[in-house]
Amino acid sequence: MTKADIIEAVYDKLGGYSKREAAELVEHVFDTLKDTLAKQEKVKISGFGNFVVREKKARMGRNPQTRQPIEISARRVLTFKPSQVLKSQLNGK
Repeated sequence: MTKADIIEAVYDKLGGYSKREAAELVEHVFDTLKDTLAKQEKVKISGFGNFVVREKKARMGRNPQTRQPIEISARRVLTFKPSQVLKSQLNGK
């Protein structure tokens, strides 16, 4: 599913909005999520799951082609943990 598909679904589901307004709504939601995660705040969507930014420390790795050790730099990663409701729905329960 692409962003355009999400916009189309919002447009179809919510009568009374133009496609442009539906696109602005979706863009605003995504911008709010990005801004919140950039501040390293947790995003919890009830019935869907949690998005959390985690810090990963620098570590030593290995280049698989040359087998030489290389340093993997410290970075932030985004993790998602689905809610029990979503897990149940995915497993057909």
